[in-house]
Amino acid sequence: MEVLLRLRLDLGYDGTEFSGWARQPGLRTVQGELETALGRVLRLDPAPSLTVAGRTDAGVHARGQVAHVDLPADALRAVEGRRKGATGPLGLAERLTALTRRLAGVLPPDVRVYAVSVAPEGFDARFSALSRRYVYRVCDALGGGDPLRRREVLWYPRPLDADRMNAAAAHLLGEHDFAAFCKRRDGATTIRELQRLDWARDDGGLLEATVIADAFCHSMVRALVGSLLAVGEGQRPVEWPADVLLRAVRDSGVNVAPAHGLCLEEVGYPADADLLRRARQTRRLRTLDR
Repeated sequence: MEVLLRLRLDLGYDGTEFSGWARQPGLRTVQGELETALGRVLRLDPAPSLTVAGRTDAGVHARGQVAHVDLPADALRAVEGRRKGATGPLGLAERLTALTRRLAGVLPPDVRVYAVSVAPEGFDARFSALSRRYVYRVCDALGGGDPLRRREVLWYPRPLDADRMNAAAAHLLGEHDFAAFCKRRDGATTIRELQRLDWARDDGGLLEATVIADAFCHSMVRALVGSLLAVGEGQRPVEWPADVLLRAVRDSGVNVAPAHGLCLEEVGYPADADLLRRARQTRRLRTLDR
């Protein structure tokens, strides 16, 4: 029986030119670029398959994404190549360093693997995660946003009231059925625990929404942001997002915010001893006991 080694990859990408994370025939995706690069560097055909912490939509960025890959234990020998003065094979840590360096040489500049490490026992990039932290960035300056940040910041043409948005966001926290803010998928639950959702202005006046949950369903963050932007400009009352949430059906009045303002900043995991237990817990289909 072939022995497999599970590796953790910490990575980031500019989502502008990608059709999202997930591999799709005929489209450029983050997963496709990474798997192709891994196959090339490690001389594996077919290329290895990645499991990711959170599938991002087309145009969404990430600087704290996490994935894992299972490889044959001897696959890392391919990164050694010809080394001047070599006296023996590289150790595992050296091979991982070499893999990280080789990936940097073959990947396009809009996706980077920061580090590759041996995953602890029980680690699953998706199911072991405790939380995902996203930040949505908005500029409501009269003259528009910084042109050098146009790919990562939404310019909103009307002034926004952060206090109103925070008052509305407070009623969305906790475990709820977020069906009103998600695109449904067959067999998937829309119950999530929203742990944090608040807005703050940075020193330059940029508005940043920090959004943390145990997990997110499709388009959930951008739909939540879109509903709060409507409150922030005074188009909707403060109570409106909570009313939409309680109805638990997709509301056509909720505008999904553009993808380019959103970035996955961090994925949180438990201590190594709790990784497997967390993965088993997450795999259970959730229901609300009410």
